[in-house]
Parts: sequence; C-alpha cells; structure tokens
Amino acid sequence: MYEIFVFFHSILRWLVLISLLYSLGRSIHGLISKRTFTKADSIARVLAGTISHTQLLIGFTLYFLLSPITRFFMKSGSGGNHEIWFFGIYHIALMFSSIVVMTIGSSIAKRAASDYAKFKTITIYFSVALVLILLAIPWFRPLLRNF
Repeated sequence: MYEIFVFFHSILRWLVLISLLYSLGRSIHGLISKRTFTKADSIARVLAGTISHTQLLIGFTLYFLLSPITRFFMKSGSGGNHEIWFFGIYHIALMFSSIVVMTIGSSIAKRAASDYAKFKTITIYFSVALVLILLAIPWFRPLLRNF
C-alpha cells in the first residue's frame, strides 16, 4: 500500500508543477498583454488547485498513516538524520503552506472585480506557492524514485 501511494505521489508532483506553471504563465501573459480573463484562465486556476489538493491528500495519507520515515520521526525524533528531519517537519510544513497560499490566492482571484486584479492575484500567490514547493522538494533524493 505504501509503495502505491508513493508512486502516485511521485507522479502527481509533476502534474502539480506543470499545472501551476501553466496557470502562472497564463496569468503573467494576461498581465503583460492586458487581455480579458477567460474561462480557460479560470479552468487553469481551478485545475492547478484541484491537482494540488489531491496531492496534499495523498501526502497526508503517507505522512500520518503509511510512511515508515514519519512514523520513526514521530516516535523517536530525527536522531540526527537530516532526511528524517526534512520529511518529519520541513516537507509537510512547506507543502501545506504552499497549498494554503494557492487556495487563498485562487479564492481572492475568483472574486476580484477586474481582469487585471485576477491576473495579478494569481501571479503573486501562485509564485509564492511555487517558491515554497521548490523549497520543499527533496532535491537530495532521485527525481524519479520508485520507477
């Protein structure tokens, strides 16, 4: 069961990054070109949020129920092991924070009065979320683990 969840968590991370970059690119283009906020822009925003929330749920399942790394961390601390400390604290805190930032930005953009305000809000909030996600990626592990 653990391996299945890790597999889907590994696959979805790429979809999170692609959808976030796509939505961010559309909003930056919208800001620069001063175009109208379209249904496609809204779909990109919602899709990035939906994929990210799905990833978060899988991550929570791994963290709280399945992962031997976090189980060890919760029982005995890091024991001086950087990888255990990373997954025990940093990864979940930064990823959860990035999803919260994306959700708040998406909600504010949805209710914004002007197209410019929608694009600006998405650009700011999704950029912050992207930085948090990039900080939380375990760069010291193989990019395609379990494949």
